[in-house]
Amino acid sequence: MASTPPLKGSNAGRSRIRNRTAVLGQIYHSGELGRAELARSLDLSVQAVSNIIADLLQDGLLVEKGARSAKRGLPAVQYGIAPTGGFALGIEIRPTVIHAAMLDMLGNTVFTHRSILADAQPDAVIPEVTRLRDLALQSVPDARDRLLGAGIVMPGPFGATGLSGRETDLPNWQDVDPVELFQTALDLPIEVSNDANAAAMAERISGCALGLDSYGYLYFGSGLGLGLVSQGHLIRGAFGNAGEIGHIPVPTPLGSAPLETRLSRMSVQHHLILAGHENIDFETLEALFAKSDPDLMMWLASATDALGHATQIIENIFDPRTIILGGAMPETILHHLVSNVDLHSASVSLRDDNSQPRLQCGTSGRLVATLGAAALILNKRLMPNAVTL
Repeated sequence: MASTPPLKGSNAGRSRIRNRTAVLGQIYHSGELGRAELARSLDLSVQAVSNIIADLLQDGLLVEKGARSAKRGLPAVQYGIAPTGGFALGIEIRPTVIHAAMLDMLGNTVFTHRSILADAQPDAVIPEVTRLRDLALQSVPDARDRLLGAGIVMPGPFGATGLSGRETDLPNWQDVDPVELFQTALDLPIEVSNDANAAAMAERISGCALGLDSYGYLYFGSGLGLGLVSQGHLIRGAFGNAGEIGHIPVPTPLGSAPLETRLSRMSVQHHLILAGHENIDFETLEALFAKSDPDLMMWLASATDALGHATQIIENIFDPRTIILGGAMPETILHHLVSNVDLHSASVSLRDDNSQPRLQCGTSGRLVATLGAAALILNKRLMPNAVTL
C-alpha cells in the first residue's frame, strides 16, 4: 500500500481535539472550504462541522473568506486559516549560536534573531532562550496571547551514546531532560527534536513535501542527518535518535568511511581548507560554485557518488515516496548534487507508478532547522496525522 487516506473525523468516538485538527488540516491543505465540503471530506455531519467551525472562529483560528456560488441553494460561505490566529516559536541551539524564529499559522516568518553563545551549557542557554521568547513577543505583539508552543532543535544524538563526544555536541546536556527544562522555563508546550527531523516537518508545512505522507529528508547541518516521515508521523526511534545516517560507512577509493566525511558541510569545508581556501562560509561556497572552482568541483564529484549510496540505503530500508535534499547548503550546490547523482537501479523506488521524483531539492539556507523547529508546533495543529491516536 503506497499511502493511507487522510485522517477522518468522527461524530462520536473521536475526541474533540482530533476533529478540530482534522478540520483545520483540511482547510489548510485546500486554502478555503465550506461546511458541506468539509463534512463530506471528513465523514462528519454538517452539524458537527458547523459546531467546530463556530469554535474555531471564536478562537480566532479561522476567518470567513466570502461566499462561493453553488449549483443549488444559497452561496456557500468559505473558511480559511487566520494567519494571526496562532504563532509558533522555533529555537535552534548550536554550540556557539542560538537562532530564533516565529511563524504565523500559514507558515509565514514574522520574526528572526541570532544570538552568539559564549557558553552552551544548560544554565547559560535557558536564560538566553527565555530572552529570545520575550524579544519575539515584543516584536510581534499579536502573538502575546496566541503563542501555541515552542519547538526546540538541538544537535543529536540525545543522551550518552556511542556517537557522543563530537564537536557539534552541546556540553553537559546528556543527562538533562530538555522537554521538562524548557517547559518550566518558557511555560509553553514544547517539542524537542534534532535538526533533520525539524527540517523535514518544515518541508511538510510549506515546502515540496506539502501533501506527502511518507518521505525522507537528507539535511545538511555541520554533518548529515536524516528526517523520516511515515504516514504523516516522524520516525524518532526508541530514544529520539533515528536518522543518524552520517555515521553509516560508504565505500571510498581508500576504503570505507562515514558518509558525512564525504557528504556534508563539514566535509566540503575540510576539503577546501586542505586545498588552500580560507573562511569557508555559506557565501564563499556560493561564490566558488558560481565560478566553477576546480577544488569545489572535485569535492562535488565525490559527494554525488556518496549521495547515490545514501539514497539507495534510504530507499530500500524505508520505501519513501521521495527523498528531499536541503539544509544549510547553497541552493545551487543542492541542485547540482540532485542533477548529477547516479541513482542506483537496485532500488524499490525505481517504479513507474510514483508521481514524485526519487530525489529532489527542498529548502536551503541557514534557518532551515530553526523554521523547522516552529513547524513542529504548527504540524501538531494543522496536520491531522500528527495527532496521537
